[in-house]
Amino acid sequence: MLAITSESNQKPIAKYGNSQLRYAVTYVIVTFVVLLFLNIYCSQTCQKLFYRSKQASMVERCLIAASDISDAEVLNPATVTAVMNRMGNLKVTRLIITDHTAQIIYDTEGVSTYGTYALFPEIINALNSKKVFSWDYHDGAMVSRAAVPIYSYGTLTGCIYMMEHDSEHGALIASIQRNILSITLLLEVVVILFSMFFSTRFSRRLKRILNSMHIIRGGDYSHKVSVGGRDELTLLGDEFNNLTARLQTSEGKRRQFVSDASHELKTPLASIKLLSDSILQNDMDMDTVREFVEDIGSEADRLNRMSSKLLSLSKIEASEDVEYEIVNIAPTAIRVIRMLSTIAQESNIEIIQEFSDDTPVLIMEDDLYQIIFNIVENGIKYNKPGGSLILRIKRQEEMAVMEVQDTGMGIPAESLPHLFERFYRVDKARSRRSGGSGLGLSIVESLVHKNGGNISVESTPGVGSTFTLQFPIFDTEVQDT
Repeated sequence: MLAITSESNQKPIAKYGNSQLRYAVTYVIVTFVVLLFLNIYCSQTCQKLFYRSKQASMVERCLIAASDISDAEVLNPATVTAVMNRMGNLKVTRLIITDHTAQIIYDTEGVSTYGTYALFPEIINALNSKKVFSWDYHDGAMVSRAAVPIYSYGTLTGCIYMMEHDSEHGALIASIQRNILSITLLLEVVVILFSMFFSTRFSRRLKRILNSMHIIRGGDYSHKVSVGGRDELTLLGDEFNNLTARLQTSEGKRRQFVSDASHELKTPLASIKLLSDSILQNDMDMDTVREFVEDIGSEADRLNRMSSKLLSLSKIEASEDVEYEIVNIAPTAIRVIRMLSTIAQESNIEIIQEFSDDTPVLIMEDDLYQIIFNIVENGIKYNKPGGSLILRIKRQEEMAVMEVQDTGMGIPAESLPHLFERFYRVDKARSRRSGGSGLGLSIVESLVHKNGGNISVESTPGVGSTFTLQFPIFDTEVQDT
């Protein structure tokens, strides 16, 4: 026993990640990083604002004190203490005044430091004729330091140093940073919730399309998907529905084609089988056998013609690369008339040529030949004995027009919409007698559309039919310019 394994079972099942979770996590990470940078930026900006405010305040107080001290004739503990007493409370944590050698001559910490040297970086820089300010923030408190030089009559005589420990403003900065952090965390929670909501909604809509694809893959081309909304997924859903509609139409045409082809091919095959069985099962004279064999040959020829036309239709529909040529219609039409003149003479059909204005068109010459051949051949086959066929070539504005008018039986109005369908015959009995397969006009229509043209037909039963073909004119002079 042979073990048959379906193709679907042979294919490994691909494992796909959860795009909803992946996109949501990515979005959350990106927003978290952005909010983190905003948090840091706001905190740093807040500290800079306090820094600038404190710098301006302390340096200004140092300059005022330095100005008052510079008025003293002698810079010593007594004179400096007198000046500071007049100025009152400067609201600083520590105040130090030194001479030009950095020796302390006044210190709010007490007289015990008098005579020692204050080698603070701010004091050293101030004695180098610089205005200095430094600032630290830690443990919820601001520590600010400022120092400026003291000049007396243009000579550096010392410097003034202030240090302030500000816990009130430090607590305010800490409170602002906590609020910013709380807002950041709250925003991140909101972002997570919204990202989960939108990713879930997006994933749900996308799954509808995927489920619909699985249904379509199962062969249900009538299924439609509804994703809702007015975005790219909605457009994708509409395009998907349009595609399934086209697939449904194509599937219907394919089934009809297979059914029609099977029916048409079955007829000559059944005739061949019947005739061959008759020869084998009955005693016949040679003349009868020869007649049956000729009938078998005729049916085989019809089967061959039908197969050839089916192959031609398949090639036309599958062809993508087309090498167009600049062709005049009249020479090709004359060649077709010459080829079919024998058949026309046998049926006593007169072919009339009316070529008023032959213009070049861009088309494959073999296609043009096959188009004219099929239409003219039909006009001869389905014409009345002793009738006529008029072949006109003219120009109408920017179109090259060819008309094939016959004096045949005509086509009923109800048959005109189906005339170019495959295997359709207006008069099935006469078509079979004449060897028609019902594919000739389908081939003509496919070739005309393939080469950018249009075909139409007008007919009056009992009077005749007129086939009109139009192709865009290829004006070589315009193209050259």
